[in-house]
Amino acid sequence: MREAAGKLEQFYDGITSARVVIGKPQDRRHNRDTYGVRLHLTIPGADDIVVSRDPAATGRHENIEVTLHDAFDAAGRELQDFVRRRQGHVKSHETPPHGTIAALHPESDHGFIASDDGREIYFHRNSVEGEKFDDLKAGQEVRFAEAVGDKGPKATSVRPIGKHHVI
Repeated sequence: MREAAGKLEQFYDGITSARVVIGKPQDRRHNRDTYGVRLHLTIPGADDIVVSRDPAATGRHENIEVTLHDAFDAAGRELQDFVRRRQGHVKSHETPPHGTIAALHPESDHGFIASDDGREIYFHRNSVEGEKFDDLKAGQEVRFAEAVGDKGPKATSVRPIGKHHVI
């Protein structure tokens, strides 16, 4: 983990702390082990970068090394995006991020989006445009606007796309 954290400095050398939490949820419904990872990077004068890899959202991450690699790769992409924004190299008319619904939890009014770049993005019922949360299905394609939340990335708006939806 120290080596992987050190490699993040190639993207930005102003990281003041990197905290990694590894969890192994107790789930008696499955016979195999899964691991969750939360990576929290602190950068002075900027929002923290938080990356989570939750097996409950994707059903993946049975190998701890793969889980850690995924988390550090996602953090590297987030860090590169941060540097581009700070340097003013962000396109002004970018296409909104794209992903698929990875998990829905209607009983608690939220879900998770698996983004095209491999991250997991939390969203709440109120973020779905047109109050269509109940119409969403796992695997459905969506576009979303993203912000940094208290516990990691979150979608501030979610818009279904497909045959009957505008891109």
